[in-house]
Amino acid sequence: MSDTLGRKLVAELLGTGLLVTVVVGSGIAAQRLSPHDVGLQLLENSTATFLGLTVLILLFGPVSGAHFNPVVSGADWLLGRRAGTGLRGPEVLAYTGAQVAGAVGGAVLANLMYDVSVTDLAGTDRTGAHLLLGEVVATAGLVSLIFALARTGRGSLAAPAVGAYIGAAYWFTSSTSFANPAVTVGRAFSDSFAGIAPGSMPGFVVAQIVGAAVGVAVVAYLYPGLAGAADDVVVPHD
Repeated sequence: MSDTLGRKLVAELLGTGLLVTVVVGSGIAAQRLSPHDVGLQLLENSTATFLGLTVLILLFGPVSGAHFNPVVSGADWLLGRRAGTGLRGPEVLAYTGAQVAGAVGGAVLANLMYDVSVTDLAGTDRTGAHLLLGEVVATAGLVSLIFALARTGRGSLAAPAVGAYIGAAYWFTSSTSFANPAVTVGRAFSDSFAGIAPGSMPGFVVAQIVGAAVGVAVVAYLYPGLAGAADDVVVPHD
């Protein structure tokens, strides 16, 4: 493994891990601060996630692109493979491994900070076709946004734009917008407000993959020549 790839993987591991720490930690805090108001809990959780994701993209983006998401890395490979841009197949696997490992570590870190058991998996069932549809919509919108910004040379806006989209999607999607297989796995390791029961994970991940495919199809149609911008996802990086 090259030194450059190693730095990218560390950035993806830390970035995804801290993202899950933000999501889970703010969820636990919200549940404790506003125990009788679920709407306020969601507002607190979504606000922290919006702000935290924006900062993490700014921090790690110049190193790895700040994918923090296996479907973004996979779409980067898919769209760029004919033009010789974006991630290569082995790099996608490495990115995905780093993202999933980081996500699990991030959930454990949040549990430790809030004295939540690190051995209890989430017990919140998130099932039903309406929630899966919400994940398709959330992921399709996320992928479309990321690649549209890259194709039009507006990658510098990715941090606030992606953060704002996820913050908004907490509210307009029925699933509260996980939109990320690695984060979904990580959130199963915290029995808290932001958790997802392990049995609900497969459906969410499948819905996210479907959503990513829809997003790729939409953005590839709207923005011809998209393959040339794959190196600039989520933000331009070395």
